[in-house]
Amino acid sequence: MTAAPALQTRAGLWNWSLFAALIAAAGLPIYIHAPKFYVDEYGTSLAALGGVLALLRLIDVVQDPMLGWLAERLRARRGAMVIVAGGLMAGAMVGLFAFAPPVAPLLWFALTLACLFTGFSFLTIAFYAQGVERAASLGPGGHLRLAGWRETGSLLGVSVAAVAPVALMGLTDRPFAAFAAGFVLLAVLAHWAMRGEWGGPAQGNAGRIDLLGAFRPALSDPLARRLLLIALLNAAPVAVTSTLFLFFVESRLAAPGAEGPLLLLFFLAAAGSAPVWARIAAVMGEKQSLMAAMALAILAFLWAVTLREGDVLAFALICAASGAAMGADLTLLPALFARRLASLGKGGEGAAFGLWSFVSKLSLALAAATLLPALQAAGFVPGQDNAAGPLFTLSLLYAALPCALKLLAIVLLAATKVPKV
Repeated sequence: MTAAPALQTRAGLWNWSLFAALIAAAGLPIYIHAPKFYVDEYGTSLAALGGVLALLRLIDVVQDPMLGWLAERLRARRGAMVIVAGGLMAGAMVGLFAFAPPVAPLLWFALTLACLFTGFSFLTIAFYAQGVERAASLGPGGHLRLAGWRETGSLLGVSVAAVAPVALMGLTDRPFAAFAAGFVLLAVLAHWAMRGEWGGPAQGNAGRIDLLGAFRPALSDPLARRLLLIALLNAAPVAVTSTLFLFFVESRLAAPGAEGPLLLLFFLAAAGSAPVWARIAAVMGEKQSLMAAMALAILAFLWAVTLREGDVLAFALICAASGAAMGADLTLLPALFARRLASLGKGGEGAAFGLWSFVSKLSLALAAATLLPALQAAGFVPGQDNAAGPLFTLSLLYAALPCALKLLAIVLLAATKVPKV
C-alpha cells in the first residue's frame, strides 16, 4: 500500500465520498430537473423529451459496455481518462443549463445530454471498478466499509443537486446557471481529492483484451449474472419515481414549491441510512437487509397510491421511508457485486461495472420512453388543472408501478443464494 492510501485509510475515505457526490450530482437530478426546465423555458413537449431521453439511454446499450472495456484496456492511463471525462461532463452541464440553445432546444438538449451521459458513464465505471481494488486494501469487510463512505457521499451529492436549483431561485434570476457553475467547482475539487487513487498495476495482457473477453469473468458467473438482473429490476422503481416526481408533487398533491424540501428529505433519509444499512448488513447479512429495505419501499409506495390534493405531510413520511429504503439499495447491491468480482479473482472489474452501469440506466431509458408519452396520451398537461382520470393515471404510474417492480426484485433476490463472508 502506498503512503497516500495508508493515510486515507486512517483518516477515512472522504475523497471517495466527495467524488461519489460529483458523479451523483450529474445523475438522477438531471432526470428530475432537465425535462421540466426545457418544458418551462423552451416549451418542448413531454413526448419529445421522453423520446430523446430514451434514445440516449439506448445508446448506452453499446456505450457503457464499450466504456467498461476501455477502462479495463487502458487501466494504466485511467487517471488521465478520468480527467477528460470529468471535463466533458462539467462542460456539458454548463451547456445544458447556463446557455441559451444555439440550435433547436430539443437538439441542444440531446447533444449536451449525450456528452454529459458519456462522461458520467465513464466516471461511474472507473470509480466503481477502482473501488474493488481499494476495498481489498481495507481488509475484512472492506467492500461494505467503502460502500458506506461512497454511497453516503453519493446520496449527499444527490441531495444537494436535487434541491440546489430550487434553493437558488431566491438568490438569482438564473438558478440553473448558478447550479452549473457550482457543479464545475465541485468537479475541480473532487478530481483534486482523488488524484492519487487511479490506476494500479495493469494486467500483462491489458493492451490485448478483446471486447468479449473483458466481460467473460462477470457473464460466466451465475451469481454475478443474477446480481445484474436484480440490479435492473431494483433500479426500475427509482427510474419511475424520479421521472414523475415533480409532476406528482405539482399536480397530484397540488403543492408547487414543496418539491425542494421533499426531495431534500428523500435524499437525506437515503444518505443517513446508508451507513446504518452497512452496519445492519454486517450483522444480518446483505441479502436479508436488502429484502427488508425492499419491503419497506413497497409499503411506502402502496400508501402513496391513496394520496390526494393537499396530502403533503403524508407524502413527506413516504419520502423519508422510501429514501431510507433506497439507501440500502445503493449501498448493499454494489458491494455484493464488487465482492463477488473480487472473489472470482479474474480481473475485468472495469468491464463488469460497464455492464452494471448499463443495466442501471436501461431502466431509466425504459421509464422515459414509456411514462412521459403515456401521461401525455392519458391527457395529462403539466402545470395545468387536470381531470380525475389523468391524475389517477399519474398516481398509478408513480406509486403502483414501482411496487410491482420492487416485488419482482424481492422474489428474484429471495431465490438467489448469496455466499456469506
